[in-house]
Amino acid sequence: MKVEGHDDVRVICRDVQRHVVKDLPTHVDFMRLKRTTKINLFINVEASGEELSPGIKKGGVLTLVRPEVELMVTASDIPEFITVDVSELEIGDSATIANVKLPEGSKPTIDRDFVIAQVSAPSGLRSAGADDEEDAGEEAEATEE
Repeated sequence: MKVEGHDDVRVICRDVQRHVVKDLPTHVDFMRLKRTTKINLFINVEASGEELSPGIKKGGVLTLVRPEVELMVTASDIPEFITVDVSELEIGDSATIANVKLPEGSKPTIDRDFVIAQVSAPSGLRSAGADDEEDAGEEAEATEE
């Protein structure tokens, strides 16, 4: 933000109040940050390598379990997004925060290794597999009688 009489001031938007009918902003709250300040922010997650993923090529569905991740970042190095590589995921595989190359000076606020994205079987394949199991169970009962 440019403020008269100051160098560029680094700020983040904390709150926006909107007009009830027109939905236009009527008031905005900013928080001033020093470049060395550490702050917790939610950063968007983007997937890369979808066209190379063997699981997606077989008909799997990519699901972003966490479309945004809370990171502790330095105010001078706030990333627009982080990228998770899904190019090697098979159906049933998951990508965790450990698989993501985080920007320098940032770390997740959650200490454990959590899932960000997964490739799952399409619902048609899952229901077909369930039907096969039921048929096999009915055949086994018929042979026992």
